[in-house]
Amino acid sequence: MSDLSISSVVAPGMTTTTGAGRDPNKVRDAAQQFEALLMGQILRSARQGSSGWLGNGEDSSAECATDYAEQQFAAVLAQQGGLGLASLISKGLTPAGSGEDSK
Repeated sequence: MSDLSISSVVAPGMTTTTGAGRDPNKVRDAAQQFEALLMGQILRSARQGSSGWLGNGEDSSAECATDYAEQQFAAVLAQQGGLGLASLISKGLTPAGSGEDSK
C-alpha cells in the first residue's frame, strides 16, 4: 500500500504561521464567528422546516428581516458562550502556554 500525504496549499508569496505565531484574540474571534455562522444555519434550517409564524414565506421583506434577525441572534449567542464550540475551537488552535484563558 502507498502512504497518502496531503501537502499544504499555499499561494505563492504567502507565508504560513505556526501555532506560536497565532494571536489568541484573533483565534477566539474567528472561532466565535464560525460558531455564529453554524448557529445561524441551524436557526435557518429550523425556520424553513416549519410553516413559519410570519406567514407563508412569500413576503421577501419579512424573510430578509428574519434572516438578519437570525444572524444577529446567532452572533450574540456565540459571543455569550453559545454551544461552547468557540472555546473548544480556540483551545484547539491556540498553543499551550500562550496566556489564553478560557472564558
